[in-house]
Amino acid sequence: MVFKPQIIFKNYSFILGIYILLSVIAGTQSVLLGKMQENKGKHEFLKYNNYIIFKQSYPHLLQGKDLYKAYPENYEDLYKYSPTFALAFGAFAVLPDAIGLSLWNLLNAMILFFSFIYLPKVDMKKKIIMLMVIATELMTSLQNSQANGLVAGLIIFSFGLLERKHYILASFCIISVLYIKLFGIVMAVLFLFYPKKWKLAVYSLAWFLLLFAAPLLVNSFSTLQFHYLKWFELLQSDYTASYGLSVAGWIHAWFSHDVNKFILVISGFLLLMLPFLRFRQYKNFCFRMYALASVLIWVVIFNHKAESPTFIIAMSGVAIWTLSFNPGRWKIVLLGAAVLLTSLTPTDIFPVGFRDGFLVPYAIKVVPCIVIWTLILFEMMFGKNLSSPDVHLETD
Repeated sequence: MVFKPQIIFKNYSFILGIYILLSVIAGTQSVLLGKMQENKGKHEFLKYNNYIIFKQSYPHLLQGKDLYKAYPENYEDLYKYSPTFALAFGAFAVLPDAIGLSLWNLLNAMILFFSFIYLPKVDMKKKIIMLMVIATELMTSLQNSQANGLVAGLIIFSFGLLERKHYILASFCIISVLYIKLFGIVMAVLFLFYPKKWKLAVYSLAWFLLLFAAPLLVNSFSTLQFHYLKWFELLQSDYTASYGLSVAGWIHAWFSHDVNKFILVISGFLLLMLPFLRFRQYKNFCFRMYALASVLIWVVIFNHKAESPTFIIAMSGVAIWTLSFNPGRWKIVLLGAAVLLTSLTPTDIFPVGFRDGFLVPYAIKVVPCIVIWTLILFEMMFGKNLSSPDVHLETD
């Protein structure tokens, strides 16, 4: 039987298989690579160090230990997520590493995959192309066993659920992101587009309190209070630690200027919200999709701790903006630039000397996302007609 490439775009089973395969390969690769030497030979850490951080947080939570202190005998770096995340990770922590890591990667990949499939009013071919575009970035995140695929998937799922008026589940997705990465709560600004905002507020508050209190299943109230105080202390001290692959990092790398991160984030948020002044566009589905893309990119480029694996979130926004509707050639060029300079910078497509001597020091990975985010804002602010021939939308 002759294989016909167009079969790929008729259903999502082929790309689903690719995502499952990527999850297994990333987990297997990490386990087989074994240990790596760090801290000038004082300690050996497993290649999948991030997974070990998550895994160890569960027994630390059960034992009432400080989640946010260093445990150099177990892993490098610090645990920086919520006590609720530590509790949830118990589902993986009780398993052998080879199985738990593969399942963790699979969860990240599948949540992200089906969040794209769940996007409303976008045909399957475009969804599959989006998933193909972000596959390299997803692999980078999976190889680092991080939670970024999960975060991106929950944000995109929340949008699909809001569009379908499933407000209880939509608010759960948003609040869940809050207990993984605080910046993700910015997604709540999309609540402004939908009716019955009081319901969304009530549901969100209920989920917030429920997830906040969930660790009480294994901790006393005083111990849980201690964990949250330590978490906020860590986040506060961590805030001044670095610039990351962000707008702040780009400004520092290109202009040798140390920006006030708080002022920069507030300024960035105000810019994010400027298009929301076009109230009459709230009924425009294309406008709402652009807002989703804008938020996905914003939570990365204004995060001073953004690393290369974090960009699966931003590139999801880039893919949604460029491919949801019939894109012009200039958008395809921008998408190509983002794939090349953002997704492929950590790979061997670039010589090591060029990568370490230019791409990394000058924070090139974040530049296409900053440019595209700026263009999204411009389109949302001044676009006369954001719709496309394949989707009939209301406009001003």
